[in-house]
Amino acid sequence: MKRRIVMSMFAGATLLASTLLGASPAPAAEPADVPAGVPAEFGTDWHDPITAAPPVTEPSGKSCRVTVAEAQFRDFTPYKGTYTPPRGCGDRWSKVVLRMDGKVKGRQFDRLGHLHVGGVEIFRTSTPEPSPDGIEWSVEKDVTRYSDTFRRSQDVEMLIGNVVDDTYTGVIDVKVTLTFYAGRPAATPDRVLTLQDGTLTTPRNSERIVAEVYATGSGGGCEEFWYLSVPDEAPYSCKAAGGPYREVQIKVDGQLAGIAAPFPHVWTGGWSNPFLWYVTPGPRAFDVKPIEYDLTPFAGILNDGRPHRVEVSVVGVPEGQSGWSAPVNVLVRQDAKSKHVTGKLTTHQVGDLANSSTYTPGSEHQVDTEGSHRLTVAGYVDTSHGRVATTVSRTLTNTSTHRWTDGENLDALDATWGDDELVTVDGRGPARTTRTQRTYTMDGSITIGAGDRLRTVLTLGDRATVGTTQAGRRIAWSWLDDTVEGDASWTLNVPRDQRHAVGTTSERYRLYGSDGCYDRSLTSVQGVLTEDRSGC
Repeated sequence: MKRRIVMSMFAGATLLASTLLGASPAPAAEPADVPAGVPAEFGTDWHDPITAAPPVTEPSGKSCRVTVAEAQFRDFTPYKGTYTPPRGCGDRWSKVVLRMDGKVKGRQFDRLGHLHVGGVEIFRTSTPEPSPDGIEWSVEKDVTRYSDTFRRSQDVEMLIGNVVDDTYTGVIDVKVTLTFYAGRPAATPDRVLTLQDGTLTTPRNSERIVAEVYATGSGGGCEEFWYLSVPDEAPYSCKAAGGPYREVQIKVDGQLAGIAAPFPHVWTGGWSNPFLWYVTPGPRAFDVKPIEYDLTPFAGILNDGRPHRVEVSVVGVPEGQSGWSAPVNVLVRQDAKSKHVTGKLTTHQVGDLANSSTYTPGSEHQVDTEGSHRLTVAGYVDTSHGRVATTVSRTLTNTSTHRWTDGENLDALDATWGDDELVTVDGRGPARTTRTQRTYTMDGSITIGAGDRLRTVLTLGDRATVGTTQAGRRIAWSWLDDTVEGDASWTLNVPRDQRHAVGTTSERYRLYGSDGCYDRSLTSVQGVLTEDRSGC
């Protein structure tokens, strides 16, 4: 995932401070503002990467660990191996936890990686950028949902595409394990399927069908920074006829089956300022979460025993332009007491896709974007325990204001994405409704001022509220707010030891709900962790 040092956001010559909005750019933090014990600027080493996200809880009792992959990535050759189920912990588990431990030293870009077991993508990640002296980091993920895959020996493929040469010396060394916890088995999908030549064949007794898509814009081109693209008439280095609106769609036999807002990932070289991310990455950078689509309304169609074409596409990507990866897993629950679950798609309402990007020229160029879309699908299945009807409604919104000057020496974005989903399941007993409201925010600016001094100020937000009601009563709820803020400066076009980089980054991760609460805050200054506070 090669990052251009001066990328699409701010390519161009140095613009004198007096021409930036008629005022000088705000200065970087002076040594007098630095906490005691913190260097005046970044050195050759810093704190190992860390996030404020909660660790995966570990059940008590017996556990078994299996090494899935152990490799050093120097190029784009994938690691290939074999997974064997654990011995001594049975074949039904209360939890399965993936852990990746990594280390790298020297100089290297941020890289995107994936892990497949039996063709199923169980993990997608990106890497931190190393210090000359070296860093180590780890990522944990609950992968219990893939238990069906783990019950059999499987081929393993892992790739973190990398380039090692005289300049970029960092070899990415990783080890991935799965820990299986014996005990009362968790409720997991009966089958985990992948597409075969773009088609899906479900078991004929499928009762619930959920597709998950690990959608990421990457590759170092403009789609890595899709949220900054502008209409063709605007003078900016990344163009798309429809502007920055993006939407990840899934279709079944050509019929729109699900829509979603992609998460605006910022990798650890993003916004041309790795000094923001050396210690604390942006939300989801180390653990890319898949988009989920409830395809249960289509079960009556899919359960006919024949293959059905399933396609994922990203709305707004210029024709012929690469940069998106969107592998698909399908998680299925079956009706054990039926050989064939029949059903019908009863509602399919697609709203008009609204997408408007308005360019306003001037000494400070501006593109204002508003987008929205709505989809409602409903269907039923006749199961051994009666008819179950499922209705899925999803509404997407996007607003953004993108400002920049000639030469892109000022480049600023203020954007919000909304993804509101309502799922109602009506079968045996009172209907149950779950509403999930996702909000993603990005508010930042980059300036290149006198002396080629580049400064990035950026705030990223990942927020979600989830509530489930039954018979008019709220039976479960949660509220998440993961916010990362950063301010970093460095000097362009000089050797690494002359960059005089400074930076402060903080993260607060809050998760409250019917299952309890979690609240943790981190702050780092010049790569030194100055705050690690927890408490509800």
